Amino acid sequence: MLTSIMDGILCCLAGKSANVVVPIETCEPADGFEFVEVKPGRVLRVRHIVPERAVVTEHANGQGGSVHCKRKITVYRNGQLIIENLGEVVRSELLHCQNGDPEHSSTLEVELSNYNSPATSTGTPDRQLSGQPPVPRRRHRKPKRTVLIDCERKISSCKGTHADVALFFMHGVGGSLDIWGSQLDFFSRLGYEVIAPDLAGHGGSSAPQIAAAYTFYALAEDMRAIFKRYARRRNILIGHSYGVSFCTFLAHEYPEQVHKVVMINGGGPTALEPSLCSIFNLPACVLHCLTPCLAWSFLKAGFARQGAKEKQLLKEGNAFNVSSFVLRAMMSGQYWPEGDEVYHAEIAVPVLLVHGMHDKFVPVEEDQRMAEILLLAFLKVIDEGSHMVMMECPEAVNTLLHEFFLWEPDNSSKPKQETIKSTKDKIHPANGAAQLAAENKP
Repeated sequence: MLTSIMDGILCCLAGKSANVVVPIETCEPADGFEFVEVKPGRVLRVRHIVPERAVVTEHANGQGGSVHCKRKITVYRNGQLIIENLGEVVRSELLHCQNGDPEHSSTLEVELSNYNSPATSTGTPDRQLSGQPPVPRRRHRKPKRTVLIDCERKISSCKGTHADVALFFMHGVGGSLDIWGSQLDFFSRLGYEVIAPDLAGHGGSSAPQIAAAYTFYALAEDMRAIFKRYARRRNILIGHSYGVSFCTFLAHEYPEQVHKVVMINGGGPTALEPSLCSIFNLPACVLHCLTPCLAWSFLKAGFARQGAKEKQLLKEGNAFNVSSFVLRAMMSGQYWPEGDEVYHAEIAVPVLLVHGMHDKFVPVEEDQRMAEILLLAFLKVIDEGSHMVMMECPEAVNTLLHEFFLWEPDNSSKPKQETIKSTKDKIHPANGAAQLAAENKP
């Protein structure tokens, strides 16, 4: 720690950043690792595993289920958002209206600025004199924006024996592809093709010495290049924390190629905007002095337990092992105004939300909010996990992800309306959002 403080003082006196950039030439290629130049001088380390397997094309014989995704999204000038699900919805959740009374409905009406604020209501003079509760009065307003979604989506089981299936794993700030070690080994043994890149400045990827290289748009374009390079016919995106935003971006940009999405502790469907009052706004040399404290804080907040096992997991996962310059640029570059609730509501891809109950970075209410906004969403809360739940509870996360990969709606032998009704009976609202039904698990 004294060494970090002295280095920070020296860099402040010299007027230089305490950024330690590892040249890409020093990273020797290993089995399963590739180095992809997404832009001139911008090289990302990628772990790409293509296991030997017997190719099966049973999905091409008409298996799987179809879901009619139809919804109307209306945004008013006062910030009110109304979502009407007009087609088939493979979930059932308890939606809370603005007056606080829960009711089953296919229409979600919320305020973008304050979701839980009750709506003011007025009544007629007759009802006011009689003592009856006033009836809300709605004025016909011209919407600021209206979005219509009407598509037929086929959802099929994705097995490891299918050659057209690829899994993409994307980490968040301060992580690396090594945090997915348990998942990469597990699914590659099952026959899945797995792709896990290091973000710029993380792991074995190159670290440009310019802050503009770490904005959301720059990193999203990197992930777009990786996706276009390795994408198959049916692709599943798995993101953690900040990596969930890149999965959302790709699912919105490539709806025909993205088959399913997994969001692990990703937060709510809000637009990204850097905080003005954050410790990461301090100069890089000051952050370099505080690196030991930041690492300890991340261990305490990222794991449900802070023991020798968790410290070893951080070391093996190469987590929070980035320079102060990269860390500061990553946090200040999280600006994505397009990624609001309307942007997320337009996604018609099945989404599994995984949340660690002891997460101190992302409250469970944010994932519940995400499940309400998304069209096809399932929320699963792991009681023993925290922010790094895939490292704390690898068996539970791997099993949950595998069940979601194999899941498909069963509407082959029943009429559509009957299928939707039975599905609603099987899926129970837990923690305010929908969860996978046990009967639908393969």
